[in-house]
Amino acid sequence: MNQGTLVFAQLTRHLPLTTFRRCVARYRGEHKVKTFSCLDQFLCMAFAQLTYRESLRDIEACLRAQRNKLYHLGIRAVVSRNTLANANATRDWRIYADFAQSLIGIARKLYTDEPFGVDLKDSVYALDTTTIDLCLSVFPWAPFRTTKAAIKLHTLLDLRGNIPSFIHISDGKMHEVNILDHLLPEPGAFYIMDRGFLDFERLYRFHTAGSFFVTRGKSNLKVKRRYSHPVDRSTGLICDQTVVLTGFYAFKDYEAPLRRIRFKDLETGKTLVFLTNNFALPALTITELYRCRWQVELFFKWIKQHLRIKSFFGTTENAVKTQIWIAVSVYVLVAIVKKRLNISASLYEMLQILSLTMFEKIPLDQLLAKSVMDDVHASSANQLILFE
Repeated sequence: MNQGTLVFAQLTRHLPLTTFRRCVARYRGEHKVKTFSCLDQFLCMAFAQLTYRESLRDIEACLRAQRNKLYHLGIRAVVSRNTLANANATRDWRIYADFAQSLIGIARKLYTDEPFGVDLKDSVYALDTTTIDLCLSVFPWAPFRTTKAAIKLHTLLDLRGNIPSFIHISDGKMHEVNILDHLLPEPGAFYIMDRGFLDFERLYRFHTAGSFFVTRGKSNLKVKRRYSHPVDRSTGLICDQTVVLTGFYAFKDYEAPLRRIRFKDLETGKTLVFLTNNFALPALTITELYRCRWQVELFFKWIKQHLRIKSFFGTTENAVKTQIWIAVSVYVLVAIVKKRLNISASLYEMLQILSLTMFEKIPLDQLLAKSVMDDVHASSANQLILFE
């Protein structure tokens, strides 16, 4: 079926183009556009992500060198850096944000039954924020400090498949705890977050919605013990207690009992204190859930390492957000292809091969066959691996 089709075209066949056109129409993305369509823009930027292009000039040079194959890539217009720069700066970034969300919906269905290290049937999400430093004189719309600019990427990661289920891009001044106001709690789901998100008024909203949270307790937290549950100290557990908050404002914001678990990591010797509103799971399972929070840290590290979201092709807010959302789309698209074709290789190994073979005419399943991936894996032992 894919014999004679370029690798890039085989990838983009998995894109729901009808949904893409709806996103374009929703924001009038092609109003007064004659030649360089939104799809052309998306494909050029996706190509840049997959082949690690350094700049708009680099994208232009690479695609013009292969101008005879552009039609087969799905690109219907001549590519110039000025046209691409103008499209990134002026076409509404929400087109690509909405499209990325539609891809995320497809991916999450594919990874519904994916194991993530804890035997739990409920949905489990890890919440965290990463900061991308920028130059204040070049990006004045993203203030962070007096002499520094930055944007923050607030991400809710579905641990089944490491698929981002929610992403919010803000300037550097927005505190990470405020992102809780943007989330709609899912009843029965678990939300794993570090103590930077410890705001009892906001967490109580999750509690009343029927959601569960697992977070770290702060050292100055004032509580009163109501009951102590028996624990096996040989596992690292120190105590498992039912507590209530005693601080005036804390108790006012969160009147319900909480569960406090004190745990000593036998590998590092560190003592950790966890807070949760779930009283049903074993204490060790709660500690294992929090350990899984590191997946969102790995996601940030991975996407910064392998996709272009630290060096931007444009300086306007619209251009930066467009590039980030297309990078997320590429990440999710490759995850979709991995699942649909039942590829055992990691996402990094897939991207390493794809970056070198965009213009080849080899069926994807053969290109990403295990025998080929074994050679790639031998040369990538020090790389960060997701989707093993």
